[in-house]
Amino acid sequence: MPKELIIQDFIIIIAAKNHSPSILNPEFLKYSGIVPKEWNLARAPISTSSFARLDFSNGISIIAEPNRIMFMESIADNQISSLQIPEIARKYVQALPHMEFEAVGINPRGYVPFAGGGDAAWQYLSETLLSPGAWQSDSEAAMRASLNLVYKFKRAPLYLNITEAALRQEDETSTPIVMFSGSFSYELTGETAEKLTTLHQAIDNWLQDLSTYSDIINHKFLANTASSTQIVHKDAAETDLFAMSATA
Repeated sequence: MPKELIIQDFIIIIAAKNHSPSILNPEFLKYSGIVPKEWNLARAPISTSSFARLDFSNGISIIAEPNRIMFMESIADNQISSLQIPEIARKYVQALPHMEFEAVGINPRGYVPFAGGGDAAWQYLSETLLSPGAWQSDSEAAMRASLNLVYKFKRAPLYLNITEAALRQEDETSTPIVMFSGSFSYELTGETAEKLTTLHQAIDNWLQDLSTYSDIINHKFLANTASSTQIVHKDAAETDLFAMSATA
């Protein structure tokens, strides 16, 4: 059966010096026009001196830390062109024009399911993406692999992490998957006005970045089997895949 990339969710990360998590609260977002006033929270806000999180009932989450703000959207049944967090991130930046922004990460996350058994995803990593050799067998258990790749593009580099994982189903069974976690990392340089211009340009590139990410996976990694890209609700096991680069 053809393998297909399933785009799971989309994340925009903006790094900033001395960003106070206390800024992130429903009142600030709504009265600043960052999010519509009719949006409802899915659960109670989390707010401490070093961390804040708001989860809305429409699948959008915003997380604030002292050095960055993260905008996350579960794609679910939405059309990719209708994603809302690029506009939310843009309005957030406009509401804080004196904040010292440093970088922007455009981070798509997706996975490819392997229905051929518990070792199917492992076999794809170890036999398709890696060259076979004795170095794979010098272990008491099967060797596990995670790949970090960097693609150089003129607008920004793409950091791509590829790792084995499992998708948990409602009936407690699991399907082996390979996660493809991308991050286009834009550095902001120059004076404040120049940084803001570059920041907005980076956010505006989100659709091009998402298309590049999908094309690389579907037409390179899955060239012999992939036929299309799907979007589904976010049900995969949670992992820390929010870093804007391989070294963040």
